[in-house]
Amino acid sequence: MRMFTVLMVAVALSIAMFVYVSSPVFAQDTQVRFGTDVPQDVQMIYERGLEWLASNQATDGTWDSSGGYGGPGINGMCVMAFLASGEDPNFGPYSENIRRAVRSMIRTQSDSTGFFGGGGHGSMYHHGFAMLGMSEVYGVLDEDSLWDRDSNPEGQRSIGQSLELAVRAAITSQKNNQWNAWRYSPEANDADTSVSGAVLMGLLAARNAGVKVPDEGIDKALEYFRSMTTNRGEVGYSGIGGGGSNNLKSIAALVFAIGKRKNLAEYKAVLERVSGNLEQDEYNYPEYYRYYTAQALFQGDFESWNKWNLKTARQLKDLQSEDGSFQSQMGPGYGTSMSLLAMALNYRFLPIYER
Repeated sequence: MRMFTVLMVAVALSIAMFVYVSSPVFAQDTQVRFGTDVPQDVQMIYERGLEWLASNQATDGTWDSSGGYGGPGINGMCVMAFLASGEDPNFGPYSENIRRAVRSMIRTQSDSTGFFGGGGHGSMYHHGFAMLGMSEVYGVLDEDSLWDRDSNPEGQRSIGQSLELAVRAAITSQKNNQWNAWRYSPEANDADTSVSGAVLMGLLAARNAGVKVPDEGIDKALEYFRSMTTNRGEVGYSGIGGGGSNNLKSIAALVFAIGKRKNLAEYKAVLERVSGNLEQDEYNYPEYYRYYTAQALFQGDFESWNKWNLKTARQLKDLQSEDGSFQSQMGPGYGTSMSLLAMALNYRFLPIYER
């Protein structure tokens, strides 16, 4: 399946060279695949953003390390940003950036626990997003080019080995949690729907990539989200219903969809809330909101996603800095990667973005 995806990516890239769209953004057909109908404004935003990411990656493979926001989770999102528009991780202009970021993620992973928390980045947010990024690069990156065979072999595990360890870390943390979910620390006994969404999406992506993930772990995590969602579509943060931000509704709608729970009344209610809220902006972590809402709508309400996509493209065109970056309260590496991924469904290369 992964080899087929790689071949299709190569064909699609050849086709896409001849396809240009003069209008800023227009409605796309739900069956469009592999980046053959990408609006010109989106292409320009994306290309400038990738150029900034490539130019501002540190030698150790991270982004924003000087500001204290770098780490395996940011690396995971940046890797996805490159892959999402069809960049070749083996021979493309950004192939070394991708390999450097992957090596960095593996080096931060604990040999004993599998937790992506090295270098002081002890957060399950980082673990979830790193696991997601590794899942999307698994099978498309030729690992013969990943490591220098003459260098110190310590910690030079394969992507598959890294993912197996990461899944084990997430499931171990979940089993020790009274809510069968996750919080900031892998040892935490409480949980919240924001962190849990990041980890659960990483597990779902790993399963999609062919890594063995216990069904029980997925089922219990989805049941946690169901218990946190009311029949009115409200999603709690660390308590059932009410008080949650728009971010949480989008996260819940997405994990229900990717987890194949669209039959749930809670899913239908929360998707209706997300679809009915297209004109409202989220001022707490807006990059996070755009990222999750784009995916939730794409999976559940394609017509609403077209409207959202139009609005988001206009916003991001205005917000993008002259150097191609997007500033955020968590640094430009986070802001740029998340903003690009909010537009990535226009390309539809990543397996996790398949409908």
